[in-house]
This record gives sequence, structure tokens and C-alpha cells, in this order.
Amino acid sequence: MPPSRTTAAHSAQPGHRVICIAYPRAMSLDITGPMQVFATANDVRERQGLPAFYQLVFAGLEAGPVDLSCGLQKVATQGLAQLRPPPNSTVLVPGGDGVVEVQHHSGLRQWLQRTAPKVLRLGSVCSGALILARAGLLDGLPATTHWCRLAELAGMERPIQVDGDRLHTFDASHPQQRHIFTSAGVTSGIDLALSLIEADLGRSMALAVARHLVMFVRRPGGQAQFSPLLAAETTQAPRLAGLLEWIPGHLGERLSVEQLAAQACLPPRTLARVFQQELGTTPGRYVERVRLQAATTLLSQRQASVSTVARLCGFGHPENLRRSFHKTLSISPQAFAERFGAG
Repeated sequence: MPPSRTTAAHSAQPGHRVICIAYPRAMSLDITGPMQVFATANDVRERQGLPAFYQLVFAGLEAGPVDLSCGLQKVATQGLAQLRPPPNSTVLVPGGDGVVEVQHHSGLRQWLQRTAPKVLRLGSVCSGALILARAGLLDGLPATTHWCRLAELAGMERPIQVDGDRLHTFDASHPQQRHIFTSAGVTSGIDLALSLIEADLGRSMALAVARHLVMFVRRPGGQAQFSPLLAAETTQAPRLAGLLEWIPGHLGERLSVEQLAAQACLPPRTLARVFQQELGTTPGRYVERVRLQAATTLLSQRQASVSTVARLCGFGHPENLRRSFHKTLSISPQAFAERFGAG
């Protein structure tokens, strides 16, 4: 059975410890990205005459040097045998190529199961979600991961609500999702760290950190972590790959689930299941994402008016395009064209 998800505290306190668990061939950016965000929050507070809020700890399966991706080596100050996080802690598990082996590491799995009920928060970055899933920590919860690992996460035959459209699943208002959470591909760990800072220190601090790092406090576009056209090249389901290659050339059509299923020679329910397994989303949401990508391309190239773009990309009325832009990108089509348009 998975461990209880109740903790004694509900919010971080000064001296909050952030512990990142490294392992061989972990993605270096999954570690350094979030940790730099927390370090920047400390820097901002110190400039305000306030003490540092976060204590940053780099741990490993064992104490000593850890060879990460891209040839970077870091020294873990503690190994799992010595590591006993206090209740006022956040534990982060990164992803990377090493996930293939370490997700089956019994020592790490047991340590996570013992530790989860005792700490304030436990989360993953990128494909680190697979490690949490193997430990049973994501059962009954929404979860995301790097887009190329979504099918693997969905295929684990565990009661996990796989969602490929989110940057992260941390929710400060939800008792379970503020305790156990995941994030999507690589740099989404930075977005996750900003959300944790906002929960700990308020929106003004999160904004100050985001400004210092020259990034959005909330990245426009939710997950949107992979190009739909890239997905067409990488999916391992041949019948689905053919459909994904066909969709961009038929955006002016209605593209109902029934039409997509007929094109793929699959029953509608089977099509929906394959989409969820391969891409972590529904056919309808995928089509909307392709329409939106086509619209952003046209608007950024200033090739057509908003009304024409709406028609060409299958939105029909410009208001439908505006709603999709606001929902997904938190910006209007006109503002997008002005901000990102060429020329």
C-alpha cells in the first residue's frame, strides 16, 4: 500500500530544507534549474535585509561524487543511509537517462516510501515521475512527465491520472497535490520551483525571482511541452503516426473524433485510448493544439489577419481563436502578433 499522504505541517517555514536526490546520469538541468530558483529567492531576501529562507541540500544514493548528464559531476553531501529530512522539507527527484535503471533501485524506492509521509512536500522533475510511480506515490493523483515518457507512465498499470497538458501538478489549494506532485520536461522544474516559492513566500517574491531570472512567473501555455508535429515523428504507434501527419493538412475541416477515427481506421473509443496512451491527451485537445500552433505560426509571420487565421486553422469565428489563445497562452491573438510577429 502507498504511504499516507498526511503531514504535520501545511506550509513551509524559515529554514525550509530543499533536498535534491541525484543519481548517475540524472539530467543536470533538472537539478540545477530548480535549485537556482530557490537560491535566487534567498538572494532576493538578503537584498531586502531578510534571512535566507531555503537550505539547499544535494544528496545522492550514496555520499560522494555523482556523474550527471553532459559530463557534469556533483558531490552528494549525504547518501540515503544518512539522509533523514526534517518535517519542514521539500524533496525533489530529477529525471534523466539514469531513470531507466534507478526507477528499479529498491533502496531509493523504500526510502521514498518511508520519507513521503514525514516531509512537507515530495515531487519530481521531468522523468523523475517514473521513480515516484514505481514507489506507488502517484496512485490516485494527477501526474505528468517529459512528453517522451508519457506512454511509459501511462502503461505502468497503476491508478495514475496521466495528464500530458500540464507543466506541473503542484496545487497549493489541494491537500494531496501540494504534498506529492510532478513536473513535465526538463525546464518545467523551474516553473515548479517558482510555484513552490509563491506558495511559501507569496506572489510578489515569485515575481521578483522570475524577473531576476528573466522568465514568466507562470509560463504561458500550460504544458504545451512538445510540438504536435514532433509527436507525429516520435510516436511508436504507426496508425496514430499516420493520422498525426494527416491532421495539419486538414485543419480547415471539422475534425471530429468520428472523422479522426475513420481516418485512422480505428473505433472512436480505441482512438481515444491510443491517444491517451501515446500522447497523454485526448484527440480533441490534440487537434486544438495543432490548430493553435498553426495559428501562432501565421500570426508570428504576419501572413494574415486574426479573422483569416481563425478560418484557415479551423477555429471558424475569431472569438473561438481568442478563447483558445487566452485559455492556453494567456494572451490574445492580436497581442501575440504584436509581441512575437516578425518585422
